[in-house]
Amino acid sequence: MRKHYLLVSDFDQTLSFDDSGLALSEMLGITGFEERVADISRLHFVQEGAELAYLLRHDPDFRRVSEMDLVEIGRHIRLKRNIGLLAEFLRDGIEGLTFDFYVVSAAPWLVVHSALQGIVSPDRIIGAHFGFSRETGGVESIIQVPAGYGKVAAVDSLRLRLGIPSDRVVYVGDGSSDIHVMLHVNRGDGLTIAASETRHIAQIARRTVISDDALSVLIPVLEEIAGYDPTQIRTVFEEQGLLIQEWDRVRTDWLTIREGSALASSVEPAA
Repeated sequence: MRKHYLLVSDFDQTLSFDDSGLALSEMLGITGFEERVADISRLHFVQEGAELAYLLRHDPDFRRVSEMDLVEIGRHIRLKRNIGLLAEFLRDGIEGLTFDFYVVSAAPWLVVHSALQGIVSPDRIIGAHFGFSRETGGVESIIQVPAGYGKVAAVDSLRLRLGIPSDRVVYVGDGSSDIHVMLHVNRGDGLTIAASETRHIAQIARRTVISDDALSVLIPVLEEIAGYDPTQIRTVFEEQGLLIQEWDRVRTDWLTIREGSALASSVEPAA
């Protein structure tokens, strides 16, 4: 019998190159998005990752954003290559293994669905949902935001519904909003993969893979779960008509080094 796994991926800067909130701001000509997000984060108004949802509901500049605006920005999000091939590969399975592939993101569901239309089924996307005003067309209420612990709840709900043990969960993310869910997956002996070298996330994830191709997440999956060696992995990619041109393994050391002058001045020279 095949072993059944759940693979969940974040969206912003994991499957895409763009941040949905920044892209939305640029499209609508709203300035200071990063500063507004930093202010919200500093005051801990919301869970990390839910800053855009907060702005859409409470910020006067963002409250005018309509459903059509969110759909339109999704069409302009720059995606990583081969997301469709990744979904197809996971659906068809690896020898002895089968995967359910879902996208869980704090970004608006309308943005993610629009960006992944024809690639990932709408029922495989969990994102932020809003209520819109009939009069103004803008955001009137927040219905759901899978951010912070909300992502933990979303992944656990999927796992329980699909009947998958905790050690057969794979989570792929890129930023601080993924920390809670990665810690949760690690505690269940699942596999966590960082799609960026952001310090806090790279220290938590069991593996880090940096690439502009979504298929790159298959490498730790094939190594850690299927037990493939590099030669077998290259063969799998070649069977899909793809060539791994460069594959560099590096170890990252995070250092904080201070000036030693203050210490040196406090030490008396030897007689």
